[in-house]
Amino acid sequence: MASSFHSHSPAIRTVTISFSELQVSESQVDRNVDLSMKIEEGFGPKGLGILSVTDVPGFPSLRKDLLRLSSRLAKLPEDVKKELEDPHTRYNFGWSHGKEKLESGKPDLLKGSFYANPILDTPTTDASLIQRYPSYCGSNIWPSRDLPELELAFKALGKLILDVGLMLAYHCDQYAAKMMKLNEDEALEKIILNSRCHKGRLLYYFPAQQSTCSEDSDKLSSWCGWHTDHGSLTGLTCATFTRDGLEIPCPDSAAGLYIRTRAGEIVKVYYGENEIAYQIGETTEILSRGYLCATPHCVRAPKGKEAFNLERSTYALFMQPDWDQKLNFPEEVHIHKEIIPTNCALTFGEYSEKLLDKYYHLKS
Repeated sequence: MASSFHSHSPAIRTVTISFSELQVSESQVDRNVDLSMKIEEGFGPKGLGILSVTDVPGFPSLRKDLLRLSSRLAKLPEDVKKELEDPHTRYNFGWSHGKEKLESGKPDLLKGSFYANPILDTPTTDASLIQRYPSYCGSNIWPSRDLPELELAFKALGKLILDVGLMLAYHCDQYAAKMMKLNEDEALEKIILNSRCHKGRLLYYFPAQQSTCSEDSDKLSSWCGWHTDHGSLTGLTCATFTRDGLEIPCPDSAAGLYIRTRAGEIVKVYYGENEIAYQIGETTEILSRGYLCATPHCVRAPKGKEAFNLERSTYALFMQPDWDQKLNFPEEVHIHKEIIPTNCALTFGEYSEKLLDKYYHLKS
């Protein structure tokens, strides 16, 4: 399997679906159009596990409104950001910086994250659930005093990405139903609609200094390590880049999102700044028996001097099953074999806690 980056790695445009193909009326999916071919091309076994939706009304302004706040959040005083941390949830709510580990095992000081559920400020008041699944059942922590506009912008963009994701999920179900018997409780649209676990992540990449901007510059995963999302469906915005307070185009054409295909090839993937990209997560692959495929991906930083004093902001919405959603794992499991018993069933909450134990080793 190919695992190293080569300068001639192909750059591939995402499969695109126009918003007008999804929608029949306001907030209502068109259930008569057949988009199976595009779903298969983007999400099927031979796809890249990603596609993008174009021409979504209101998206460009909501994206800019939120991403411009990431730098302001990251530059708040340290004592203010400390108040936004939530160790009990393993920093899965509120502000997180230096808590995650890079592939090398070192703390990731390069980027800061702000996590919140854009739909529910308090998913549950059940103390036992909060104790058992803190990373999903915790409550939002907003910087209401120091950055009051963040909450509105975060929720508005998250809600829009979720609404479009639900329309896309319907067509994913239609495609999967042609290949297999799809149980009602395993339908992607219903899982996302009924979930209380959705999580938004506002990311800010701190500007590299002259002395560090060449560090690991040849490493493909220099900005975000190789991983596969473990939820249902991830919505992504195109990043914004700023230098000295001014927004600029990405200064390095080799920087960006890379995906490892089923055949082991590494390709660069790109989509327009006014498009919402969607990636399949592991639980959707599990429930669809592999007809909808999740793929490993990473993010490459601009190289060398191009990275000097460069800031990057982006946003991801992780659309996830509810914590009690049952996942029936097949006999042959090819992901996380070391933590999943053969031919077993786990709830999404149990599965997620096992993964967090794997990545964080122990609870904070």
